[in-house]
Amino acid sequence: MPKPGNTPQKLMVLAIAGLLFPTAASAVDDSDAIMQRILALEENQRRLEAQLTARDARIAELEQLVGRDAGEMRTIIVEPATGAEQQVAVAQAVPEEEEDSLIGRFNTGGGGVTIADTPEARVNFGAWTYVRYLNQTGLDDSYTDSFGREFDIDIRNDFQVNKVNLTFNGWLFDPDFRWLLYTWTSNTSQGESAQVVVAGNLKYRFNEALDIGVGIDPLPGTRTTAGSFPHWVKLDSRTMADDFFRPSYTTGIWASGQLATGLDYRVMLGNNLSQLGVNASRLGDSLDTFSGRLDWMPTTGEYGPGKGIDDFDMHTELATILGVAFTYSDEDRQSQPGTEDINNSQIRLSDGTRIFNPGAFNTDGRINEATYQMLAMDAGMKYQGFSLMGEYYWRWVDDFSIEGDIPEDELFDHGFQLQTTYMFVPKTLQGYVAGSKIFGEYGDPWDTAVGVNWYPFGHRLVRVNGELLYMKDSPIGYSSIPYQVGGDGTVFHANVEMKF
Repeated sequence: MPKPGNTPQKLMVLAIAGLLFPTAASAVDDSDAIMQRILALEENQRRLEAQLTARDARIAELEQLVGRDAGEMRTIIVEPATGAEQQVAVAQAVPEEEEDSLIGRFNTGGGGVTIADTPEARVNFGAWTYVRYLNQTGLDDSYTDSFGREFDIDIRNDFQVNKVNLTFNGWLFDPDFRWLLYTWTSNTSQGESAQVVVAGNLKYRFNEALDIGVGIDPLPGTRTTAGSFPHWVKLDSRTMADDFFRPSYTTGIWASGQLATGLDYRVMLGNNLSQLGVNASRLGDSLDTFSGRLDWMPTTGEYGPGKGIDDFDMHTELATILGVAFTYSDEDRQSQPGTEDINNSQIRLSDGTRIFNPGAFNTDGRINEATYQMLAMDAGMKYQGFSLMGEYYWRWVDDFSIEGDIPEDELFDHGFQLQTTYMFVPKTLQGYVAGSKIFGEYGDPWDTAVGVNWYPFGHRLVRVNGELLYMKDSPIGYSSIPYQVGGDGTVFHANVEMKF
């Protein structure tokens, strides 16, 4: 039999062992769980560190964009995901204090995109371009001028990115001190020096009645050279008479403003009638090119953006305008632009002959200097999508300085244009008819056109244009417009235009 004294001790040992062994096993299990949790936390920490690194990189990128210090940026913690993970992100980087700074504001109405706006300055960027399909196969392939000389016509049937204009404008230190810089290409003149113009101007507004500008700008001798571009119904193309009589762009000084409610003026003193493409050494030593105009808007005191021709804006009240302009310039043969220079203006006979050409009058004579004077008067109305505009021109060219003999002491030509438009679908579909005629000493040419403008986005900034044009003995023509000198017949052109 077992010894009675040993039994309690054995039972005690067995009880203690029974208690100790399960506790040890449980401790081993708990240690494994703790290790798993530590590993999961370490993985979460690595993930959070990667997210924080990405956040810091994004903050640095935003700082470069807006020019802020890191202390001005605010981090927003996104609500934690499921489980123990927490995602950190920069939902928005904003300055802690509101400041007058803005990047990338789009200005409606063709005002470009504001790329910088601070209390000291503003910079806008704008662009204008169009692609044209031109078909002149309906024209005769030659013409005979009023002196019996025959010339071939270079008939075209092609696509062109016709023009590109990139513009920077804004103000500096004072909103009244404005500046404009632009690059203007005429891609139909590719490979020639006339293809690209880099130009600009500076202006300061003293008050509503006096705004002074210096630089390159058009002489305001007709409606289309008085600031109405690009608010034309014909896409970058004038009527024949307008193009024949008008002045063009030059360098000079000008003043404009409002004399009274609905009464505006503009006057300019410049180098010559058309300077783009003309070297300064070819200009004369007399500063005697002047152009001025008055516009009276009696009914509404305004006539829409740029005093343009159509009523895209759908006037609910009858808007009217009466304008008068006079232009004077002493011109000489060496200061004339080439026929392919951008927006060039040539003094021509009504058969298309340039008067400064040697033998222009079919003699051995040549005009070296001449005085150009032109009076233009226009009137227009707009109401509920309908517009009607007419303009009459009188031009005198005299005071010739000549070599040899020519049969003329002076030239006088006059003519008119008419344009009417209607918005068949407001802000979307527009139709127009335009025509003009010249009464000249060397022929009476004329033209007429029917066209459609489609605005697919309901804004002026994008349009699709199609026009059927008939010309009779055209005295104007160069590659960036649909006309050909001596052209007789029909031309079709279609265009896609963008401007902002």
